[in-house]
Amino acid sequence: MPQLSSHRRQTVQLVARHSVTTRLTHWVNVLCLSLLLFSGLQIFNAYPRLHWGQAGANADPAFLEIGAKQRDGEPQGYLEVGTLSIPTTGVLGLSTHEGTSRQRAFPAWLTLPSYQDLAAGRRWHFFFAWVFVINGLVYLIHSLASGHLRRDLLPQRHQLGLRHLWQEIVDHARLRFPSGEAAKHYNALQKLAYIAVIVLLLPTMVLTGLSMSPGINAALPHLIDVFGGRQSARSIHFITATLLVLFVIVHVAMVVLSGPWNNLRSMVSGRYAIRFEEPTDE
Repeated sequence: MPQLSSHRRQTVQLVARHSVTTRLTHWVNVLCLSLLLFSGLQIFNAYPRLHWGQAGANADPAFLEIGAKQRDGEPQGYLEVGTLSIPTTGVLGLSTHEGTSRQRAFPAWLTLPSYQDLAAGRRWHFFFAWVFVINGLVYLIHSLASGHLRRDLLPQRHQLGLRHLWQEIVDHARLRFPSGEAAKHYNALQKLAYIAVIVLLLPTMVLTGLSMSPGINAALPHLIDVFGGRQSARSIHFITATLLVLFVIVHVAMVVLSGPWNNLRSMVSGRYAIRFEEPTDE
């Protein structure tokens, strides 16, 4: 419904923003990444240490470790990164499950399954990893064939200027989001973030995961060498998954701050509402 003011009139226009394929692959990704994260933490719990290089075992130094130890006569959870040790009792290293305090890296409510079962965690993880890969290929082929990748996600030259990027950073920090014609397209920060995830983060996560598979090792024995060994590949896999979680947190925060119902509607129905202001003669 148009709103009248003394000099300007505000109108709302629904525009087509996301194709059916983009919406379907997006929601399949949400399901896959959630289950991959929860089952991946179950797998990590079986050996909650990260090493670098070809080999790693309990006697080898780890650059990251989540565990529990006795301090002042009481068990306390900790997260160690290099020489930095952070108390994490109740969440990481030592948490309560079914009324009992237990030593485990990630708590039961964050793993799939909730109880310690490495074999079950692997089955969930491997199944949805392949669903995730197939879904990603469908999205990539559709984006290339339809021009979505070139038209909507590749930043234009003028968007990569330092002054333009700095202005977008300032606008985001002040929660000033684009309106009118500018709201029809992704801004440069969105494009760079999406491209980094599609071209760098996701392929690295998939390839490091594949390099740890004995079957893939037999077929492609040099793949694991690309990442510096099995322990390095495992560590990179964990780090890329962590970066992906941070991306999702920022992505959801921006969705909420810029209009949750409008963004959710566009990802369900494909239609996005944009407000325009036009001068009036009144």
